[in-house]
Amino acid sequence: MELTKYAHATVTLTKDGHELLIDPGTFTTNTEELLAGADAVLITHEHGDHFDRDKILAALETRPDLPIYAPASVTAQLPADRANIHTVSAGFSDTVAGFGFEVFGEDHALIHQTIPLVANVGYLVDGKVFHPGDAYLEPGVPVDTLLVPTSGPWGKLGEAIDYVRAVAPRQSVQIHDLLLSEPGRQMSGRMLGDENLTGTPISTLADGETLEV
Repeated sequence: MELTKYAHATVTLTKDGHELLIDPGTFTTNTEELLAGADAVLITHEHGDHFDRDKILAALETRPDLPIYAPASVTAQLPADRANIHTVSAGFSDTVAGFGFEVFGEDHALIHQTIPLVANVGYLVDGKVFHPGDAYLEPGVPVDTLLVPTSGPWGKLGEAIDYVRAVAPRQSVQIHDLLLSEPGRQMSGRMLGDENLTGTPISTLADGETLEV
């Protein structure tokens, strides 16, 4: 299986000629192209940098049967009563386009005590790759490849280090990094991949770069 990282938190997983798209958001410049090529879409939460509502609605006009999985706060903004639009929460599992996945978690990480929490779920795909959305979400099961958010109004590098240590994957990949400068991305990568801090190698991928997972 191949993982390709795009801007910020958008990734695709590809195997056997099928493609799973996760979190196509407004920061991703080629969202239309990715939606056109995807066999299914997973969305972690309602924030625009993970859910480009207008482009997904446009994609559903041309591909009305495109399978989409998301929390209720997202599916409420999509066409109602379509069998291909699935509302998910913790404990949900399914297989789509040859990819099996499980859903974990409930809430977005706290940004500030005055800002209400929104629903946020994480997806473990094929029992290997875990995308936590906007939370340092520990699934409580083995993870081979962990996608680690490294920037955002809720993020903190020290907590990200503790997150990697707690999940203990074989490898990690830096995501949610658009708010960092390039030196900032490299610094985050060095710390998150430090043998003494996490003991886990990390990949810092360029937009469109692919990694075997």
